[in-house]
Amino acid sequence: MHDQNPFKKGYDFLKLAEYSPDLKKVTIQNKYGKSTIDFSEAKSVKALNTALLKYQYGIDWNIPDKNLCPPIPGRLDYFLHVSELVQKDSIHLLDIGAGASLIYPILGTCHFNWKCTASEISDSSLKNAVEIIRKNSKLQSIELRKQECKTSILKNIIQPSDFFDILICNPPFYKNSTEANRQNTRKNKNLKNKKIESRNFSGISDELWYPGGEKKFIEKLVKEGVEFKNQIEWFTTLISNEDHLRSIKKAIQKTKPKSLKVLQMGQGNKTSRFAAWSYLK
Repeated sequence: MHDQNPFKKGYDFLKLAEYSPDLKKVTIQNKYGKSTIDFSEAKSVKALNTALLKYQYGIDWNIPDKNLCPPIPGRLDYFLHVSELVQKDSIHLLDIGAGASLIYPILGTCHFNWKCTASEISDSSLKNAVEIIRKNSKLQSIELRKQECKTSILKNIIQPSDFFDILICNPPFYKNSTEANRQNTRKNKNLKNKKIESRNFSGISDELWYPGGEKKFIEKLVKEGVEFKNQIEWFTTLISNEDHLRSIKKAIQKTKPKSLKVLQMGQGNKTSRFAAWSYLK
């Protein structure tokens, strides 16, 4: 985990429970006598995220149980690494797919004091994101833009007068609902979770899958990005599946960027990565 990540040393569950009654209800003792939660339970993960945002940033936050619940320390790690690409006092961020959680604009605004614009295609997710902004005066500067075209990622979102220092993206993981459910069942079996159909992070269709999966989504992002190469200083995207890395790098290289980086991130036993490329730097 990044050295500047405030969550690097773990969680004080007893302290965090003071900021979320729901977290207090689901806090348990592990075999070593330490307080924790069942990370395989979606409601427990949601309660933890609610407490983290309240404790760290003073944000009142809620999402429907059906929506994707992002791991906040990991999302902040992505931001901390991305922030090292752009050495500026004033940064304008574009988040592709804010989701119901609005997590990236929240972190960008509260942790870095960046100006944040975010796109979203789902009406229900957009509605919840608007409600989060309404409840929190700190988030009033966030701008949300509805993507009306289901076949586009950047088109209709980026306007001629726009310039963004950083684009971030957490693409849908799966090709379809069948693949999402199959992978989730396998994960729960490996974790010896009795509820093999449960998903600890939840998620609706627009959040979890895209025709062709993560690889096709990113390749489309790369292709569309060329049209806006002078309006975005750094394009970045998380890459969940390491097997996709080679073909994604090849797709980016075909567009002849001035810079292309792949940065590794570690959270516990898990290693993740993101690609960053620029036509300006």
